[in-house]
Amino acid sequence: VPKKCQKAREHFGTVRTQMESLKTKFPADQYYRFHEHWRFVLQRLVFLAAFVVYLESETLVTREAVAEILGIEAERERGFHLDIEDYLSGVLTLASELARLAVNSVTAGDYSRPLRISTFINELDSGFRLLNLKNDSLRKRYDGLKYDVKKIEEVVYDLSIRGLNKEATGGVAGEK
Repeated sequence: VPKKCQKAREHFGTVRTQMESLKTKFPADQYYRFHEHWRFVLQRLVFLAAFVVYLESETLVTREAVAEILGIEAERERGFHLDIEDYLSGVLTLASELARLAVNSVTAGDYSRPLRISTFINELDSGFRLLNLKNDSLRKRYDGLKYDVKKIEEVVYDLSIRGLNKEATGGVAGEK
């Protein structure tokens, strides 16, 4: 995993070069006029950066750190920037991928990773619940997080029932 993460980080150098070029293609004060042209790509790049950071440290990457990885600004006033909604959408995509990773980890025999993913996703869900999301695409993406939480809970529950993870059996399945 560390070698793959390092290789991914090298690819972000190309992304930074492309972002530098993109910044010169439109007037700085018209960011939102053209935002739809790169919005989904930027959300995907946020996901990729967040996934790499998660694999390296099992932590959530900050918006400022993602902006630095991508070679763009974090603050709107400074020009071409990482919009907060793009950041949040990328983080929600990370949650979906981590749900898949939890299932695949069990298949690969790593029974402790789903527990760590569960803790991370539950904290992420708690943070999103604090937001007052309108009825837009971000809200719909957040609704998908509930299914990711459920999927991971089922994996952890199955591990605890089968006794495959000693940490999971402590409080989930109960002890005699």
